[in-house]
Amino acid sequence: MKLNQIIAERKNKTVYRDGEVCFKVFDRTYSKADILNEALNQARIEETGLNIPKILGVHMVEGKWAIELEYVEGKTLAQLMAENPDKKEEYLNLLVDLQLEVHKKTCPSLNKLKDKMNRKISETTLDATTRYELHTRLEGMPKHNKVCHGDFNPSNIIITEDGTPYIIDWAHATQGNASADAARTYLLFCLSGDEETAKAYLDLFCKKSDTAQQYVQKWMPIVAASQSVKGNAEEREFLLSWTDVVEYE
Repeated sequence: MKLNQIIAERKNKTVYRDGEVCFKVFDRTYSKADILNEALNQARIEETGLNIPKILGVHMVEGKWAIELEYVEGKTLAQLMAENPDKKEEYLNLLVDLQLEVHKKTCPSLNKLKDKMNRKISETTLDATTRYELHTRLEGMPKHNKVCHGDFNPSNIIITEDGTPYIIDWAHATQGNASADAARTYLLFCLSGDEETAKAYLDLFCKKSDTAQQYVQKWMPIVAASQSVKGNAEEREFLLSWTDVVEYE
């Protein structure tokens, strides 16, 4: 195991390449349970037949937990969008098509999205009245069992040289309502400051999935609240500004 070639760095984790495999090494601040749950999610998603890097093992590296995965050579969809702005529409179409492929799958062993969101809403700094309204809205939303990625964005899609797409980072995968997953992707674009792409994405998702935009928008306060528990202060402030459940009525 050689950890000298860094291929990605994110908050509290670093991904190294070692030949045909890569190691996702987590900081000591990560809980063992969260890391093992991510590995389990990845293994479960493999069984759905989606095109993802296969998990090869879980290890301890210099006192830190690490997940070993197949290495996939290629560029992220985010990189391709930045390098080829003239192909933005083509790449957005691919993003939505891949997300809809994910939503066609079921995986009964995954955690339920509603359970996770109820727990996260309870952990927010929102006042009791707002939390009650969010819990009530969440309870009233239709119950589905579709695979939801939970962090579906262009940086989590790798395109190989021959054009094959791989979807990575299944740490937040759940089973539930696809429109909640779409609301999360929309908010991720907004968080990056790209509201134009966020709108274009939402238009495409709703058109291709035959979903009313108002329905996805009803999820946005719920999703924003549940995501506000993590992240930096600036992100929390932005997400909490979306939690007014009256705004989209």
